[in-house]
Amino acid sequence: MTSTYVKDRAPVTAPPKRPDTGAGRPRTRRIAHWLTAFCFTLPALLLFGALVLAPILYAVYVSLFNWGGFGAPSDYAGLDNYTRLLRDPVFLGDLWRGLLLVLFSVCVQLPFALGMAVLLNQKLRGRAVYRMLFFAPYVLSEVITGVLFSMIFAPQEGLADQVLGAVGLDGLGGLWFADQDHVLPTLFLVMTWKYFGFHMMLYLAGLQGIPAELHEAARIDGAGPWQRFRHITLPLLGPTIRISVFLSVIGAIQLFDLVWVVTQGGPDHHSETMAVTMFQFGFKRYQIGYASAISIAMFLISLVFALIYQRSVLRRDTEGALTTMRASR
Repeated sequence: MTSTYVKDRAPVTAPPKRPDTGAGRPRTRRIAHWLTAFCFTLPALLLFGALVLAPILYAVYVSLFNWGGFGAPSDYAGLDNYTRLLRDPVFLGDLWRGLLLVLFSVCVQLPFALGMAVLLNQKLRGRAVYRMLFFAPYVLSEVITGVLFSMIFAPQEGLADQVLGAVGLDGLGGLWFADQDHVLPTLFLVMTWKYFGFHMMLYLAGLQGIPAELHEAARIDGAGPWQRFRHITLPLLGPTIRISVFLSVIGAIQLFDLVWVVTQGGPDHHSETMAVTMFQFGFKRYQIGYASAISIAMFLISLVFALIYQRSVLRRDTEGALTTMRASR
């Protein structure tokens, strides 16, 4: 009976389902994506704001006062500290010496590092040992390097004067760090010994990323070593060289610890940098307002250079990296 009743019933049909167009899903996914990204980047943003942005803003605020570092800033000076920078011969000299160090680094230190990288990229016996020896100075701290070369270039008793005296070149020695005309080249020599190994390793990494097939094809076509280096190695090593130049310039602008340990800016400010001048006024003379103005000037110089360099030099490398990432997806 039950089966007959079920059989005689009219079939019950379900109401038609609405087509799922998914119109709201992309918006929901987009919101979820941004919320996830925000949650992951929030700790980094908080640290960046607390450790970078807040000190910069506080330095800008302090630079508007004649403040000695004790109590709250009260003697408002406006832009007097910044106008004082433009009239200060020591700070103007710091700009000139910083420019010289930048030129020395880009024109001497980096080509030397590139040459050593090309040499050590060849099949040489014991090249791993040479790489380690050339990179070892970069591992040492600036304080150890400064103390070491203060002993090496000590007048008369230092290793440099003794070696020159042993080969009959006594006249080339002397007051390496105490002479106004010799202190900056000697300091740059120490900088080159300290930092060129880092740039050499950067170039080595870039050279090992160049396919060997390109050099083999060029060699078969009759290209010599210089032609292969000029038309293959240099263009493909371009992004690495541009990053190396950027790091070298920023490092020269912010140079402090090595100079402070070796010369403390002497003699008579002839080896002083902007960072050393800032330290002198801030922690030796207790002119925190003026030292803050120097720090803001250093920040603006570095920022303007970074923006211009990014816009004019690194832009193509960045666009190429983004295009590669999108293609890999």
